[in-house]
Amino acid sequence: MANGGVGILAAGAAATTTPEVARRAWPQWLALGVGMIAVAATAVLWDGAGARLLLGALGLFLVVRGVLLLRGARSGGMSAAVAGRARSLGTGAFAGGAAALAVAIVPGVLAAWVLLVAVPVLLLAAAVALVGRGGTAKRGGQVLLAWSLLVTALLVVTGVAQGWARASDVATVVAALAVAVLGVPLLVAAASLRTVAVRPDPPAPAPRAGCAGCACGAGGCGA
Repeated sequence: MANGGVGILAAGAAATTTPEVARRAWPQWLALGVGMIAVAATAVLWDGAGARLLLGALGLFLVVRGVLLLRGARSGGMSAAVAGRARSLGTGAFAGGAAALAVAIVPGVLAAWVLLVAVPVLLLAAAVALVGRGGTAKRGGQVLLAWSLLVTALLVVTGVAQGWARASDVATVVAALAVAVLGVPLLVAAASLRTVAVRPDPPAPAPRAGCAGCACGAGGCGA
């Protein structure tokens, strides 16, 4: 995603986004949200290859995100601390995405078995991370934690009662549902940004009294 889209999902972020940034960002958020929902729906309907599709889409996203982070860290436009974090996150995203793509390419049920393990682990990890933040994030994390425990119990019961192949199918559906749910805020953010994008750009500041503006391009009247 473009740098202009960073922070858009935060509460009130669209209100502080400039029209120029919104014009660049809203089509990207819209495309990502629609793409996530489309991938989720296709994964549920595509029997036998839904898990591979989900892992492949996730892997592709992580690889692209990792490349962008690493490129930004090498551009020299960040401080040393931020560049170091971007480099670490970019390397991790690229490695994780490449691994997901490798699993998605392999024919068979490997992707479904990976999701069977990854879905409860990732849900629990996300819930614990949100609970540790406090505030609204903490309440959301508590809800996600309860849902994660229910999903984990469902997968275990399904695996014991109906077999682990059936449990892996359930994990694929849960993963697809999570992807679709994550796509909805992106569509909402895109709509908010679209509203900001149609606003006229703010007028340029008027020159101070007694200034003809002739020297502004050269550093100001003091030059």
